[in-house]
Amino acid sequence: MPIAISDSSTLINLAAIGRLSLLREFYEKIIVSRAVWDEVVVEGRGRPGALEVKEAKEAGWIEVATPQDANLVSLLQRDLDQGEAEAIALAVERKVDVILLDESEARRIAEIYDLPKTGIIGILLRAKLRGKIRSLKKELDRLRQEAGFWIAEDLYQRVLRETGEES
Repeated sequence: MPIAISDSSTLINLAAIGRLSLLREFYEKIIVSRAVWDEVVVEGRGRPGALEVKEAKEAGWIEVATPQDANLVSLLQRDLDQGEAEAIALAVERKVDVILLDESEARRIAEIYDLPKTGIIGILLRAKLRGKIRSLKKELDRLRQEAGFWIAEDLYQRVLRETGEES
């Protein structure tokens, strides 16, 4: 199974809708940087994702790692927050199968480094296509309403069309 590196957003928002376990089904291991761990588990204590990510680390399928290239992290922090910068630096160093990113600027920079990427919508779409969830529309609506996750309307409609769930 593939190994992924994740930013905070994917973990927090999947946990907010009770779907963090999808990552366990699709990836052998999820690697998070220290900054992502701190944002989700330490600073995020009591919020969606904190307990779930901590338990996943204890179960051994989430691993915390520190990028070695501090110069690359500093360079990336010109345009990104620390968690995204560290996640991309780790992905460059480790050459993992995929990086999980949702923020558009982080995704753009991942493309510069030729990093395979997906985000929460891609994960939910994959879950629908593999029969892991019944309704993509229901999950996207929960993501919008319960997690406050912004989805462009054209993207929302496009992924629903791909699964035959047009609204």
